Amino acid sequence: MTRTLRGLIGLAGFLLAWEVFSRSGIVPQQYLPPPSTVLTRFVELLGDRAFLLDLIASVLAWAIALGIAIAIAVPAGLLLGSVPWIRSGTRAIIEFLRPIPSVALIPLAIVLVGAGPETKITLAVYAAVWPILFNTIYALDEIDPVMVDTARSFGFGRGRVMCTVALPSAAPFVLTGIRMSAAVALILVVSTEFLAGGGSGLGSFVLDASTGAGRMDLVLAGTLVAGIVGYLSNEALELVHKRAFRWSAVDREAG
Repeated sequence: MTRTLRGLIGLAGFLLAWEVFSRSGIVPQQYLPPPSTVLTRFVELLGDRAFLLDLIASVLAWAIALGIAIAIAVPAGLLLGSVPWIRSGTRAIIEFLRPIPSVALIPLAIVLVGAGPETKITLAVYAAVWPILFNTIYALDEIDPVMVDTARSFGFGRGRVMCTVALPSAAPFVLTGIRMSAAVALILVVSTEFLAGGGSGLGSFVLDASTGAGRMDLVLAGTLVAGIVGYLSNEALELVHKRAFRWSAVDREAG
């Protein structure tokens, strides 16, 4: 309760400062509407069917992208982390691809997969793979060699050692990577919708609100919804982490 109360006090202080600043006239309210106006628009949007469809489109694309990223990154991380020669052989290409901004690949993605939902899903997968992949690889590096040697001394093969020793030890790190990738995937989905346009989703809603009537209150309300989705997903994954891995300190290391 203390942590929650402090968070609420900090949020209330931020909103109060924003309200005072917006109504002071330093910046015209049409460019920076006060939070009271934004929150009113936020409540109205929750009853708007068209906006709810945009929200569902973004959340669905985010969930699909995150699921695909997990399905790709976890097995790839286990392979790279357990087979040194494959890891060293792919290091150069991985380190080359990892820093490339996903939004810079929007034109290429549109050409390759089209301008539909596939574009934002593909780019979100590309961005979300890396945190999970590297967390899985580094998790295998942190496994106690004594545990592996003990399992092998009992006649366990590589596959059984992977299932009974490596995976349980790596799981907290993998879930931490998933938490980071969840935020990254949401950012990429909304950003792609905003930059590519022409579809449905929160990003498209924000684009229409900003370029059409210039409704910054709607822009900020839509942004607030995206932030709440990201916050709730992170809290849910953190709760799973704490409940499933009470014995692990990875959640504390992740902040």
